[in-house]
Amino acid sequence: MTSSSPTAPERSSAVPDKIILILGGTKEAAEIAARLSIRPGLGVITALAGRTKEPAPLSGEVRTGGFGGADGLAAYLTEHRIGLLIDATHPFAATMSANARLAASSTGTRLIRLERPPWQAEADDLWTTVRTLEDAARALPAHARVLLALGSQHIAIFETRPDCHFVVRMVDAPTQRLPLVSHDLILSKPSADPAAEAELLRQHAITHIVCRNSGGSGAYAKIIAARQMHIPVVMVGKQGMASGDSVDSVEAVIALT
Repeated sequence: MTSSSPTAPERSSAVPDKIILILGGTKEAAEIAARLSIRPGLGVITALAGRTKEPAPLSGEVRTGGFGGADGLAAYLTEHRIGLLIDATHPFAATMSANARLAASSTGTRLIRLERPPWQAEADDLWTTVRTLEDAARALPAHARVLLALGSQHIAIFETRPDCHFVVRMVDAPTQRLPLVSHDLILSKPSADPAAEAELLRQHAITHIVCRNSGGSGAYAKIIAARQMHIPVVMVGKQGMASGDSVDSVEAVIALT
């Protein structure tokens, strides 16, 4: 059952032995929910932040909307008797992961954090690795044509580079005008096909890509395409913040559940 508000989802008449809350929004979170939902005695709730207007269907129950910080999440864990919290959010969802750690600690709830292994540069990759998006903006050469493979909340940082032309790709249309002097907007998900990503890069005469090292296979096709086309990538690295039971695969999450 799906709820469009941050209120408690309805429950079936059969009371589960254990209720699991998955902090989701990723492909891995959806897979975890699908595999755990078929286990007898388990109740599975996936929480989504609500940034995607039309998320794909998920197994189990779905809760959409914020919790109100670490305290709100802690209250939810207690009120709904959550026996296990699984943080399978995006690798760069630092605030949500920090709230998960604080809420789990304050309530004594077991926490499993899924940490995707980051991508590793290969011999033909032309990467410039930086710590922040601000560093990425500064690293771009003058008059670059840049594919920004980032969420809408990160675009404003690049208004400091009016000399560059940006091709912005996002799933949903932005609610406000993008603060970029020169840009094209593409509304689509990344393709899993390197050939399709290469064609997009050719069509827009892309000279550089800016992205975050989120790991996984879902957005890796553009990295393969860039490697094949010798296009430089400005790669924003992730700062470590693992705690509790931190694992690097869906299989490991399932094994610990």
